[in-house]
Amino acid sequence: MTDDEKLHEEAEEIRKETAEGAPEVAEHDRVAELERQIEEAKSKALYAAAETQNVRRRLEQELQQATSYAAAGFARDMLAIKDHLDRALAAVSDELRADKTAAQFLAGIEATARELDAAFQRNNVTRIPSIGQPLDPHRHQAMIEMPSDKEPGTIIEEMQAGYMMKDRLLRPALVAVAKKPD
Repeated sequence: MTDDEKLHEEAEEIRKETAEGAPEVAEHDRVAELERQIEEAKSKALYAAAETQNVRRRLEQELQQATSYAAAGFARDMLAIKDHLDRALAAVSDELRADKTAAQFLAGIEATARELDAAFQRNNVTRIPSIGQPLDPHRHQAMIEMPSDKEPGTIIEEMQAGYMMKDRLLRPALVAVAKKPD
């Protein structure tokens, strides 16, 4: 035990002996203990208030994100419909477009595709740029590598379009990536 610790113990013993014979010292000790307890309670109350504030902020942020991306599942489901419409329109030949009856039918399909595009735009669903872009593993999924004179890692073909909703990925673009020719 160090000299300071010995002195502290001796002072504490003298104070206790003195407190027994002097009620004002005992009263002072009681007041000091109550003040310590009040400070501790204040500290705990401040900590609890800060924790409550943090929980409230976190819940508000989660609610905002849930509201903002509530339609993500529905939008993801609608992508398959968009794919089918795009494939159907791409498969139509020029001679079928020249036929009057088929042209009216195609006009309805094209109007449906335009309306679907407008709904995507209103809900911040955007197509991910692919061809000519460098491969971004956060937005593109490389399906194959193809020999090309393009820079290796550059997307040269898109097999399926990818889409984002605001800053969240709905579906990665399925792409072919350039590699050095053999």
